[in-house]
Amino acid sequence: MTQTPTRYDVYQSSYQTLEASRGTAEPPWLGQLREQAWSRFLELGFPTARRGNEAWKYTNVAPIARVDFPHPLTLGNENTLTPDSIKGIAPWQEDWANLVFLDGHYAPEISSALSSGLASNGSVNGPQVGSLKAFLETNPAAVEPHLGQHVSVAEDGFAALNTAFLQDGAAVVIPANRDDIPVVNLVFVTTDREQPRVTYPRTLVVAGVNAQVTVIESYVSLSSARYFTNAVTEIVVEDGASVEHYRLLLESPEAFHVGTSKVVQGQDSSFTSMAFARGAALGRNDFQVLLDAPGAFCSLNGLYLTSGTQHMDNLINIDHAKPHGTSRLFYKGILDDRSKAVFGGTVLVRENAQKTDAQQTDKNLILSDRAEIDSKPSLLIYADDVKCAHGATAGNIDQDTLFYMRSRGLDPETASRMLVHAFASEIIEKVQLEPMREYLDHLFAETIPGASLLPLGGD
Repeated sequence: MTQTPTRYDVYQSSYQTLEASRGTAEPPWLGQLREQAWSRFLELGFPTARRGNEAWKYTNVAPIARVDFPHPLTLGNENTLTPDSIKGIAPWQEDWANLVFLDGHYAPEISSALSSGLASNGSVNGPQVGSLKAFLETNPAAVEPHLGQHVSVAEDGFAALNTAFLQDGAAVVIPANRDDIPVVNLVFVTTDREQPRVTYPRTLVVAGVNAQVTVIESYVSLSSARYFTNAVTEIVVEDGASVEHYRLLLESPEAFHVGTSKVVQGQDSSFTSMAFARGAALGRNDFQVLLDAPGAFCSLNGLYLTSGTQHMDNLINIDHAKPHGTSRLFYKGILDDRSKAVFGGTVLVRENAQKTDAQQTDKNLILSDRAEIDSKPSLLIYADDVKCAHGATAGNIDQDTLFYMRSRGLDPETASRMLVHAFASEIIEKVQLEPMREYLDHLFAETIPGASLLPLGGD
């Protein structure tokens, strides 16, 4: 029997409590999935040793490992939130299917999925959007082929820990040929509690053949205390399907956030993603896309802002496993104060993935001589008939441009803000969903550093 390290006692206690409370309505395979994941977590632990561990070389997770984070296994009866309180901290439109999760648990009383015409437990042939827990109890066959099957726990302690505590979350299952589904807005809220705690948001999205759906994942907080969000998302885009995906990291400044996402694409499918991050003391976005059939297309875009002593790590991997695939990867970062960002972008082109067209770009704007960016884009090409390119840049606001704007009567703060905003707009303007584009533009405008932290060389 595997021995539990002392530093993981709090997780062991929470895991045992969860297993003891497991209901009879749960399918047997779920318990087996959790048990296997827990055993793997005990073997792996957290990746605190960075030497020889390329995936975590530039990110120190010791602050997570040395804090005890108990898990609120149930939502309890303390919820006093309303939809209006959520609208102030996350994107929200009345004609969307808005699903709210408090500390990882579905909160139907402040969600609006039913008002959009989507039933959380609809018929097998209809769209199903709602609580993962409800799926597991009433219609497990809809999620069993994919839940826990794409994000690997073999080498990832964080993904293993999330899977070990798999209990509730969001499930979005869209049948074939449906293109009339409202925007699915998933809002994961960490509530205000005095003690540190961990939550395990889980999301499964399955778009059937030729289906179309837009999904938003937002991670927000009502708490100023230290907490840990360990999130896992699995997205399946079947043949000819199209998924438009947004991921917003808006956690509190004291939060730790590790998010792991895996996308699997079928033939002639399309997946577009926009990741926006401005919160968390330590944030990690581990995003993996597998183009597993000919003709698949993906476009991954990101914008991240760091300030203070924040640390943001984007690890983006695109795997071209089959021929005639196309991928676009474009991330931008804006760093201020003593913050740090990490970008690791890998595009793998396998031996039989001929006619692959792949481009990846990472650009960073440094607003302080104390900020740091570690950028490592890479191409691994094992085919000979491909078109691939990559690049990374990091620099400051151009002083000649700043001087020109000031010579036209603009004060230093206004001129700097305009230049920073222009740098970010190239990503924001790629957002197709108009309410989201307006939301992100407004959110970013509120975040742009002021004149107190002028560009390097400014006065």
